[in-house]
Amino acid sequence: MTIYAGAINRDHVHMLIGIPPQLSVSRAVQFLKGKSSHKLLSEFASLRRRYWGQHLWGRGYWVASSGNVTDEVRKRYIEDQQPPTPDDDFEVL
Repeated sequence: MTIYAGAINRDHVHMLIGIPPQLSVSRAVQFLKGKSSHKLLSEFASLRRRYWGQHLWGRGYWVASSGNVTDEVRKRYIEDQQPPTPDDDFEVL
């Protein structure tokens, strides 16, 4: 998989990724959620305490294929997903 662009909000993540044709979308999402959850929980003790016995990510996801849209249009769409003003004290380090 290749991650081309991404935007992080308080309650969701937008990503532009490329996956090989032999990898199903559901398997790619499972891999991304699993690896990122493991990495976040191992690095941040506060998340480990908060999500003890729970799942870090929700079960759902939304996917769309890019079709005839150029890479620049897709990247610009993801960049535009950033909230115009900071959401409370939410920040990505």
